[in-house]
Amino acid sequence: MASELWTSEEAQAATGGRLLNADTWTCTGVSIDTRTCEPGDLFVALKDVRDGHDFLAQAFVSGATAALISDARKVEGLGAALAVHDVLDGLRKLAEAARDRSAAKRIAVTGSVGKTSTKEALAVCLSASGQTHRSVKSYNNHWGVPLTLSRMPRESQFAVFEIGMNHRGEILPLTQLVKPHAALVTTIAPAHVENLGSLETVADEKGDIYTGLEPGGSAIVPADAPHADRLIAAAERNGANLVRFGRGAECEARLLKFDMDDTGSTAEAEILGRVIRYRIGVEGAHWALNSVAALAATDVVGGDLEAAAHALEHLRAFDGRGVATRIDAAFGAFMLVDDSYNANPASMAAAFSTLSARKPADGGRRIVALGDMLELGRDERAYHAGLAQPLEQAGVDLVFASGPRMAALMEALPASRRGGYAETSDALIPIIAPALRAGDIVLVKGSNGSKMSKVVAALTALKGNANA
Repeated sequence: MASELWTSEEAQAATGGRLLNADTWTCTGVSIDTRTCEPGDLFVALKDVRDGHDFLAQAFVSGATAALISDARKVEGLGAALAVHDVLDGLRKLAEAARDRSAAKRIAVTGSVGKTSTKEALAVCLSASGQTHRSVKSYNNHWGVPLTLSRMPRESQFAVFEIGMNHRGEILPLTQLVKPHAALVTTIAPAHVENLGSLETVADEKGDIYTGLEPGGSAIVPADAPHADRLIAAAERNGANLVRFGRGAECEARLLKFDMDDTGSTAEAEILGRVIRYRIGVEGAHWALNSVAALAATDVVGGDLEAAAHALEHLRAFDGRGVATRIDAAFGAFMLVDDSYNANPASMAAAFSTLSARKPADGGRRIVALGDMLELGRDERAYHAGLAQPLEQAGVDLVFASGPRMAALMEALPASRRGGYAETSDALIPIIAPALRAGDIVLVKGSNGSKMSKVVAALTALKGNANA
């Protein structure tokens, strides 16, 4: 049975709202979506692309205990409500109250690549030491961060928050809301350059996460990343305890060894003076440094470092981010690697490196199906064409691609490596599907907007599957 999260009295005191239709209630969760609303939830009627007030009836049918609203007329005859002037502002105030009433050590994570993966790794690491709350999915924006905070149980011992951005100035208010005890930047890479103008500005925006640190908090900085100096400067401006992670001898958290195999990776690292050897339960070159960052963050907030290292063996890939599935098609079995959730040059290179560590079955090939990388700005063609080199280094046999930007990559590839090209992911499906054969390993990757998930669905539908 879910434990009490908010009473009506607590929620009213936090938001300054007005109770309607019932003076006393308790909720066990907070929801913004009637499709996932559960009995006992407080439904938050946000106005975004759609107006949550239009779904109040469905929320109560789903079992919502009460609703946070701004239009009292919409809740008449439906159920208990807490009326505020602005629903998003009310959610933020609820988040602040959740933060202030809990003794949990909070960690905020951002970066151009690997935010969600590192957040999940941190949750695994910290759960070995105590009750850990975390962002679900990629709830990392102006409503996702306060939603995650508002859901934090008061008895939590640790909490991990993912913070994202699309434009300059978006990270600052979110880190100031979380007030982390440790803030971690995974890396700096060409993502959102189209909106921010330069990689230097991307680094400055990411560095803003250190502004929200609690006094004496730790800044976990990627020493090997481009413009790491700007991140270090941001950490120092905010009086943070500096913890650099990377491969260099100057790093407080240093990767010493890393080896990939078909079922995961084995690593050795020195974390603030202690040498740790550990196993990671998922494949991926990106886990080399992300795991070191997660262990360093665990250590600085008081987690058990040894227990965290052991826990990483239980880490698993999740939808759209490297899940490998055996597909038993009519022509034979092949391996499908779904990395279709997002992409930029750095994550593409990491995915290719991981693919190179996988060995195709007899007669099989390493194949990639790639969609456009978005928001790369004026140099987008060069970034796409530049993927030709890491593809060659990874020993990829055939490249299938879709989207206008990926045309630049196809032009840069030798004819022997060109599998096929289409303008859209839908049009790519009938090109790649008949080209596959038993033993192949197929990596599908692209920015979310390139809709490469459609290719994943089509290839999965070639026959039944079983998790690899």
